[in-house]
Amino acid sequence: MSIQDGKKRMKRLVLLSLAFVITSFIGMTELKVASAAGGEGKQQSAYVTTSESVRTSMEALQDWKKWTTDHAYSLPSIQPETAVNGKIPADRFKDLEMLKPLLHDKRIVFLGESSHGVAEFNLAKTRLIQFLHEEMGYNVLAFESGISNSMNVQGKISHLSAEQAMKGSIFGVWWAQETLPLFDYIKTTRNTDQPLLLAGFDIQQQGQFIDTSWLKDEKMAKQLAEAEKQLMNWGGSKDLKGYQKAKSGLIQTYEQVLSQVKQKESALRTAYPDEPQIVKLIERALKERIRVVKEYVEINIKSNIEMENYDPTSFLKSMEWRDQAMLANLIWLATEVYPNEKFIVWGHNDHIRKSHSEVQGSPYPIKLMGELLPDEFKKYSYVLGLYMASGETADNMRNPMSVLPVKSGSIEDLLGSKQSPYTFIDMRYRQNERGSSWMFEPRFAYSWGFMEESFVPRDQYDGLLLINKVKAPTYIK
Repeated sequence: MSIQDGKKRMKRLVLLSLAFVITSFIGMTELKVASAAGGEGKQQSAYVTTSESVRTSMEALQDWKKWTTDHAYSLPSIQPETAVNGKIPADRFKDLEMLKPLLHDKRIVFLGESSHGVAEFNLAKTRLIQFLHEEMGYNVLAFESGISNSMNVQGKISHLSAEQAMKGSIFGVWWAQETLPLFDYIKTTRNTDQPLLLAGFDIQQQGQFIDTSWLKDEKMAKQLAEAEKQLMNWGGSKDLKGYQKAKSGLIQTYEQVLSQVKQKESALRTAYPDEPQIVKLIERALKERIRVVKEYVEINIKSNIEMENYDPTSFLKSMEWRDQAMLANLIWLATEVYPNEKFIVWGHNDHIRKSHSEVQGSPYPIKLMGELLPDEFKKYSYVLGLYMASGETADNMRNPMSVLPVKSGSIEDLLGSKQSPYTFIDMRYRQNERGSSWMFEPRFAYSWGFMEESFVPRDQYDGLLLINKVKAPTYIK
């Protein structure tokens, strides 16, 4: 899962409490006149200075819906395509041709999701990944999952089934029948001249850390396995002094393993035959684990203690620390490991959107990965947010939750005016006009299908994809 097992239930209670407190204050947000952004910069709205432009809220809503109906795209399908000999016929992606001019100069495409527990999100993103890879040369898929875990799978992808690859590389929130076609596709591209490469950028513990066969040292391998077990237990602990005493021993174990990488490079490459960059990757994974031991775990332990009193101070620090580390890993992958490749990034809307700290109603109003992205990367990135209008989603523990009814004037309501099962709209290249001004003003949308958030859509995303009706994934144990 994407949070420590020992903290899941307590964190959920805190987040829900914070969300309901914060959202009780944001009802007045929509009464404010927001500054508008046109093109790539900022400009003032032209509709507050002329009497002929004055509209009632209902008239504005109708203008927005009419404009959105005229300008949004209806996608006929979100079902992943079937590759033949590692390729998908180009005519299968005719409905996505409108993305080419939007993305022609973009190096990173961020694919978000308002919930990790939506079957249709997994399907839609898989099909988008197929298109981006086949038609536009995006050859690296980076997941909001462990850097070492994705490395483990990529290094042995030829010898793994699609299900083994999925379970070995990404968090359990995405272990579903609807995600399997993605890993089938990754495997089918393996022996082509354009394989889709799998990467991760998260720092949280997740399954097997690394394959230790290359160490050729049974004692050291056992020490590493024990260190990983202890680290997991400490993550759910409230014994700060105990951890501070144990920390140096853990660091020593990881440093010992790190010292072996260069010495046993040949054995390492044998253990990971499908990943030419394995030496760089495993060194990075071990150095990140040492940083986690030195800094991150202590913050988590403090968070466990404070959450007994619903104090989120250290929890928010842990969120910031994690996202800063994820961003550093992503930039490292893009500059040091695959400097000549274009990237697709899979993560939650919260992590990828461009100005998360400005979102009203979020239980963690802090700067996350997308907001911290350097300007030179933002310029050549496209951020797509995924939302749902009805049905059922699931939380990170796979518990089903009903999606709340659409709120009038919300993002879901406006995109739903297209009356299409799957609706896409670009916002990055829109001017602030009478019908599109909703993009430049605070709007409501539901995170996780129930948590009200208010934000200026165009300040957060470049495009939006609405799935009209969703269901929880068909999970695989």
